[in-house]
Amino acid sequence: MPVLDWIGKPAVVKHHKDVPYRLLEPVPGLSCNPDGDGAGNLIVQGDNLLALRALLPRYAGQVKCIYIDPPYNTGVDDRDESGSRTGWIYSDNVNSPEISAWLNKVVGSETEDLSRHDKWLCMMYPRLMLLKQFLRDDGVIFVSIDENEYASLRLLLDEIFGISNRVGTIIWKNATDNNPTNIAIEHEYVLCYARYKGKIKKEWKSANLAVKSRLLEIGDEFVLEYSDGVKRQLEYTKWFRKHKDELWPFQDYKFIDDGGIYTGMRSVHNPGKEGYRYDVIHPVTGKPCVQPMMGYRFPEETMARLLAEERILFGEDETKLIELKVYIRDYRSKLSSLFELDGRTGTNEIKQIFPGNKRPFDFPKPTELIEELLSFTTNNDDIVLDSFGGSGTTGAAVLKLNAADGSRRRFITIEMKQSIAEAITAERIRRIADGYTNARGEHVEGLGGGFQFCRLGKALFDPRGHIDKDVRFAELANFVWFMETGMGLPPQRASKRKADIGSPLLGVHEGRAVYLLYNGILEDRSIDGGNVVTTPLLEQLPPHLGPRVVYAARCAIGEERLRKLGIRFRHLPYDLRVKP
Repeated sequence: MPVLDWIGKPAVVKHHKDVPYRLLEPVPGLSCNPDGDGAGNLIVQGDNLLALRALLPRYAGQVKCIYIDPPYNTGVDDRDESGSRTGWIYSDNVNSPEISAWLNKVVGSETEDLSRHDKWLCMMYPRLMLLKQFLRDDGVIFVSIDENEYASLRLLLDEIFGISNRVGTIIWKNATDNNPTNIAIEHEYVLCYARYKGKIKKEWKSANLAVKSRLLEIGDEFVLEYSDGVKRQLEYTKWFRKHKDELWPFQDYKFIDDGGIYTGMRSVHNPGKEGYRYDVIHPVTGKPCVQPMMGYRFPEETMARLLAEERILFGEDETKLIELKVYIRDYRSKLSSLFELDGRTGTNEIKQIFPGNKRPFDFPKPTELIEELLSFTTNNDDIVLDSFGGSGTTGAAVLKLNAADGSRRRFITIEMKQSIAEAITAERIRRIADGYTNARGEHVEGLGGGFQFCRLGKALFDPRGHIDKDVRFAELANFVWFMETGMGLPPQRASKRKADIGSPLLGVHEGRAVYLLYNGILEDRSIDGGNVVTTPLLEQLPPHLGPRVVYAARCAIGEERLRKLGIRFRHLPYDLRVKP
């Protein structure tokens, strides 16, 4: 297998193991319904390398889908008109003070010889190594990228996940480039890899296929039964109103003609910068229809073709904006390698959520893109992780999908810059959950949901290598379970407070019971606090007929007797400091 090499690689291939474990500190004032609809959703503010390491003990092997939108490394510095740095701390040319300091510390003297591509690869490698550990056996990762690092990223993912786990590449047509050039770049990429390709479904089907099939059948029945178009529409309208609540995501498909059931979409409108300008004549009034604010998306010859195919819908008169007729049969029922969606849609979305803010966030991904990926790969209570959180598009997509299909997906979003995490990432998801007033002055109902907001706190170990005295039992329990099993603590245990646990038994993994003696869990108020393994103490432990692993400060029982009892002793903190 070809292996990618670059200056600085030897210094970063194992760096993910050297990242210190930190605790997460909840910030109640920035959270949204964390104990209600938002339970299980998490926004973490801090360096994503540190944040991933902090989350690993709880979520290793638990995540169904990861989506990340890392810096594209275009070489364009991220500065505004005044020259001040904006946007990502990892700026697109990877020359921010933060990443430079990290490279100097990790790579050393070779840093001076790094190109921007070397720096980008050094930054990505340890993060991808950590992300891989979060995935379930049937989990997948999607990574957005453009031409600048596509080739390098593909080789990098091949090396980390294995070529055999490459699922495919989606080409996202997101722009129309009318600038003079040799080849107009009008697309980006979304690469997809599995943790174990053999464990994912052989075919990804949209969860909406059943509803689509039903509507196709209903449409055929109405077309056969009613030859008169007016009567057909009248009867279908009655049926549609009766069943509308059962038809997500087709609740707008309320029309029918000889071609079947259809809806009108403003896909002919240009959502971003100025589009095409020309007149479309209303077939009844003979007057030009009012044009969309930013003009039409298609050139005039394309509009002429759509008119000839009767794919354009008109209002009663010219004052209504025209729409594109889209039949139910054309709805995407597969995750295609070709996806067309105007990239400016994301900017338009966030401007509606933050009215009055001219540039809330530069180049956010459209929610529809993330919804498309998640709708084929997640359902029920699956966990979705985004470690380059930005404007919070992934969290927003999860809330929208949950509201639409009744699932309870959970999201974890990491954003390193404090100002963005608080004012954009968290605030956007809060408004979507609770409701807001958009740029047109209209009230938008909340979708429900919420999140817990956390910051990175102190390291788990103090400078002497001891467990920090402020570490609570539940926090250490997550870490111990991960070190012993490589998995996150089962949710029903991880979510309980110390007072509710009341037992040193963390759980049973592959037949062996894992115990933690720490912080007086056995209500022992002696000097040792019940953290020393003795014969009387063993009698207090919840029984298990099989091998046992006990984490404690000391052990007063000999190795031979421990062996006969089927007990393996693990020392706190020494055995926790050994890198996994």
